Amino acid sequence: MDKKFTHQRNLMLIILLFPMTLFSQEVIRGKVTDQADSSPLIGANVVIKGTTSGASTGLEGGFTLNVTSLPVVLRISFVGYETEEVEVTSSEEVLDIKMMEGLRLNELVVTGNRTRPRTMLDSPVPIDNIGAADLRASGQTTIERMLTFKVPSFNAQNQAISDATAHYDPADLRGLGPSRTLVLVNGKRKNQSAQVYLNRTPGKGEVGIDLKSIPTAAIDRVEVLRDGASAQYGSDAIAGVINMVLKKNTEYSTLSTNTGITSQGDGFNFATDFNTGLNFGDGGSINLTLSYYNQKLTNRAGTPGVADLPAAPNVADYSGGASDPEYISDAAIYDTWEQWAIDNPDLGMHVGQPDMEQKDLFVNIAHPIGENSEFYTFHGVTKRTGRSFAYYRAPYWRQDPVGDMKFLTDSASFLGYQPTFEVDISDHINAMGMNFGMGSNWNGDASVTYGSNSVFYTVNNSVNRDYLRDHGTSPRTFHPGGYSLSNVIGNLDFSGVLSDQLGVAVGFEMKKEYFKSFEGDPLSYYAGGSDSFAGIKPDEVVDESRTNVAIYGQLDYDLSDDLLLAAAGRFEDFSDFGSNFSWKMSGRYRLNEDGVVRGSFSTGFRAPTLHQRYLTNSQYIIVAGSSEPLLQGTLANDNSAVVALGVPNLFAETSTNVSAGITYKLSDNFSASIDLYQINVDDRVLFSSQIGTLDGNLDGSDAVETILIDNNVVAVQFFINAGNTSTKGADIVLNYDSFDKFSAMLAANFNSTEIDAITTPSALETGGYNIFDRQEQGLITNSRPKSKIILGLTYEIDKWTIGFNNTRFGKVTITAPESGGEDQELSAKVVTDFSLDYELSENFNLSTIINNIFDVYPDVTKTSTNTAQAGSRFVYSSEVQQMGQLGTAFRIGFNYKF
Repeated sequence: MDKKFTHQRNLMLIILLFPMTLFSQEVIRGKVTDQADSSPLIGANVVIKGTTSGASTGLEGGFTLNVTSLPVVLRISFVGYETEEVEVTSSEEVLDIKMMEGLRLNELVVTGNRTRPRTMLDSPVPIDNIGAADLRASGQTTIERMLTFKVPSFNAQNQAISDATAHYDPADLRGLGPSRTLVLVNGKRKNQSAQVYLNRTPGKGEVGIDLKSIPTAAIDRVEVLRDGASAQYGSDAIAGVINMVLKKNTEYSTLSTNTGITSQGDGFNFATDFNTGLNFGDGGSINLTLSYYNQKLTNRAGTPGVADLPAAPNVADYSGGASDPEYISDAAIYDTWEQWAIDNPDLGMHVGQPDMEQKDLFVNIAHPIGENSEFYTFHGVTKRTGRSFAYYRAPYWRQDPVGDMKFLTDSASFLGYQPTFEVDISDHINAMGMNFGMGSNWNGDASVTYGSNSVFYTVNNSVNRDYLRDHGTSPRTFHPGGYSLSNVIGNLDFSGVLSDQLGVAVGFEMKKEYFKSFEGDPLSYYAGGSDSFAGIKPDEVVDESRTNVAIYGQLDYDLSDDLLLAAAGRFEDFSDFGSNFSWKMSGRYRLNEDGVVRGSFSTGFRAPTLHQRYLTNSQYIIVAGSSEPLLQGTLANDNSAVVALGVPNLFAETSTNVSAGITYKLSDNFSASIDLYQINVDDRVLFSSQIGTLDGNLDGSDAVETILIDNNVVAVQFFINAGNTSTKGADIVLNYDSFDKFSAMLAANFNSTEIDAITTPSALETGGYNIFDRQEQGLITNSRPKSKIILGLTYEIDKWTIGFNNTRFGKVTITAPESGGEDQELSAKVVTDFSLDYELSENFNLSTIINNIFDVYPDVTKTSTNTAQAGSRFVYSSEVQQMGQLGTAFRIGFNYKF
């Protein structure tokens, strides 16, 4: 361990463990209830106005708050209710605070506001606040799917036949890729996943957050900051920030169960979760969530049938020729192939969502310490297994050697095999810290967070063809190894007010990251390796780490009741590539009590991940012009061969983000907002195209071909800072709520991303190599919808709640490869979801959900695109995504609270 890190760690421990003696003179007690029916509001936020000091209401809606002196003004907020302000002049009476339902613009949010909580209307940047009930109303099964159908600029879809990527579902905000959205849990940075998305999918070459690892039952609300925030939160916050706020105090225990299936009879799924709140000690609370989810695969494979058959094979002639009893003619084998294709028109393919089983345990704990401090800790563990499928190894792909060597069957009966790609994923997040008040106007927070994600692979029903040739046999099951990523983060933050107008926040963060790869079993990487996914070789094993230290500051100045100006700056130093300073200016002007205009300008950055810096592996890929997958290699950025090509060490991407918008509460029931933005990203880290032979003859005729031969691959890829992009867009949100029976939400995002420049190292440019071809560029510019419009309608009548959610996914484009073909624009599609809830009793309700009522699918991919799946085994593109390819799905369930 380096001395610099040791000193930093010791300093952090001293800060965290330093005893703080806090004094309080007055105790405020109260209860928060619904004005309409006097029911207690559990988990309402009670904050001393002008500070970040506060408390949350408990199981009976009660709260206790310590202050150094009176009078003070309390601000009380709760999701779906108007924010209330109450002046307290005496601590002798118990406050009885009634709250009235209201528009979300009046709710307090914490994301993006380090100096003090602000309402969504007061914030100088756009923030969505989505409650747990709204997430469930989407009818989707996982958090990333729920956000896709609730936040127009958020997208995530399952990726069929994409190795481990099929089990992570790359997600992004504003079309900027998975790695440019920062995800927080209770305001603490969530660790990234161990998996790099290496296949041709949206987000290729990037690393995201394993959103599946956060169970919806544990979430109280999700705050989505749609603005650059690197100056406040650090790396990755270029597109915005998603903060998952966990449940804390709950009035009831809840048990929920639902099950569903698609209209084609596949994709059966079952989910159940349990959430409960417990009191302990003197004012402490525990919120516990247990969750289980199981889904079965879906299959939407195409049916090329006999049209896919090649010419008759050249089968090995046995020593005795045609007179040999074991001799098998080409015609006999071809007849077997033809009959197999007739009986299996989809050629054995499985194209769709994978099998998956997931188990979650989350706990969120808080307890007062002394009179003005709180100890908190939360922990989450997720275990997930899954099974997806590789391309079916049709008999004519593997007649030589598998069929010819009679390994599985005799030669004339050989019908191929389909490897499975199976994963074992673990994800952990653990945080511990203390909030401590320092007088009535200042608050501190000290914490340590540990997070990790690991993925280990199994390939079943496969063969190592090289081992089979050399030894006459082969395993059918392989363990190719895996990856893990973990981090330890220490934070010390202070915030408060210098006056009624001036708010200040300062902080310190230290992070240590670790990335490891694990060797596969020897036969998984013998020669060409296990078919479909080769194991991690001994020389591909890495164990790397890095340290970064950051300091930040933020200043909010309310020049008047109408005008707010804010500034933030953050300096970070990374042990592997150097430092970065990001800054942000923002402002909000109140037009009147109901409307504001707002704007911001910021710089940002994203540190290259350890995966991108050190990953080395080899895997099978589909190469244009090849009848079967071929082995390609990914070489680490610091590999001597990559360095010899003129590829520099990876360094941080930088960005500029400018936005402007207006928000207006047109009435007590109706609000509207529009925000325009432009985000420029420079030196974007790209995963290069497959760099192979230019003349089709791999003979070592140039430096690149020599590298390929030395690494026993047909193509090589690497990570490089080489792209400049610009993204322009608009977010529009309209909300109507009668606070009685009917509510409606219309939200839309329109965006466009362009690649402004690609920088190619001179050695490759001189040799005529294209490091980022048009198909790879298309994944950045065309793989996500150019627009998304969501219309959500809810109507309540007696004990019934009826919901319609209509989502219009805009156009995407399938980009043809460099070798030729035509681009295909896929038309916009509208997906309609219907939900019906019935309240059998105060504590028990039933729900029915139909997703995609009209069975809408993407346009069928044309053969003329010349992409890997066109006119063959895929009906719908596996490279660009709109709404997925499940079709209509049905779900029923119940919710019981006690």
